[in-house]
Amino acid sequence: VAAAPMSKAVIASAAVGGAVAALAARQLFTWLQRRIMTGTARQVNPPHPWWEPGQKQPMPYPEKFVEIDPAQQQSCYPLVISAYVPRPIAFVSTLDASGGGNLAPFSYTGVFSHDPPIIAVSIVSSSANADGKKDTLANIDATGEFVVNIMSTWFVEAANYTCANFPRGMNEFDEAGLTRIPSKVVKPPRVKESAVHFECKLVHRKEITNKAGKVTTTVVFGEAVMIHCAEGVVNLNGAGEGK
Repeated sequence: VAAAPMSKAVIASAAVGGAVAALAARQLFTWLQRRIMTGTARQVNPPHPWWEPGQKQPMPYPEKFVEIDPAQQQSCYPLVISAYVPRPIAFVSTLDASGGGNLAPFSYTGVFSHDPPIIAVSIVSSSANADGKKDTLANIDATGEFVVNIMSTWFVEAANYTCANFPRGMNEFDEAGLTRIPSKVVKPPRVKESAVHFECKLVHRKEITNKAGKVTTTVVFGEAVMIHCAEGVVNLNGAGEGK
């Protein structure tokens, strides 16, 4: 499907830096979904309507590959974040044991199951804190709860602002001007500006170590125990038989 010409907000989102830079393709998809739901979409042909099973579809580049050995790189970060795209952004809200809040975006994330719904967020270790944990991980370890708020273009600037290295204990909700709304099952609040929220309870965590034995990343797996969708983006007419 296709829709009316893209708005400037969607085009501008591609220029946003930090973790939210990977949003561009995701936001285009979100924008198209919204256009579809408002009835302004039109049916178009697929990119290659002439294709039939068995026909070759070569890439539009010279057929020569560059071999990149991760072990020989000073850091694979630039390659990974620019090559493995598009990636959705998990905008994660958490609380510490005393009720202090935190809000941060993560691009190493994905949904891994629907029965039950499991969302994983990969949190890279931080040298800024003595325990080596980003505030999000420290809070999840302390409480076992978090909310994944789905990103969209209409609040991308405020979300991107939360990427800053705020001191532990400073709440990014307040700094970015985002709005808290209460969750139903877990304690961390949801982001009102987001159209979809997944309330999650921790079911598993996996530490990733490098060849030196140092923990570089921790992956948390959360079961979505409650999902909230704005009325404007949800269709409750059923999705057919489940798998």
